[in-house]
Amino acid sequence: VQLQASGGGLVQAGDSLRLSCRGTGHTFSDYNIGWFRQPPGKEREFVASISWNGRRTYYEDSVEGRFTISRDNAENLVGLLMNSLEPEDTAVYSCAATLTTGWAPNPHDYFFWGQGTQVTVSS
Repeated sequence: VQLQASGGGLVQAGDSLRLSCRGTGHTFSDYNIGWFRQPPGKEREFVASISWNGRRTYYEDSVEGRFTISRDNAENLVGLLMNSLEPEDTAVYSCAATLTTGWAPNPHDYFFWGQGTQVTVSS
């Protein structure tokens, strides 16, 4: 499966942004999908993930309650709605696919990665 992230941009603190991860290939619905981000000068970190059928979602503590992950397998699409954005959310955001079930914050568990999209939040 190939993935492509989009929807990034420059916003102000408190604004919202919706990222999309579009997959190509008929096996998209087989995979759990995760969002990761890499802030400037820092390591890549887990943001959120969703199970293959959309029934399970997982969030990193700092985004819990602000971000919502969802998916539409008919459209091969996973979304990440980001509300109440903070300057600390500034990063390159990427989506990735894994067959690992449950809580999967380790990027090494993900097989396929899309190109990232830049999110910049100004104060």
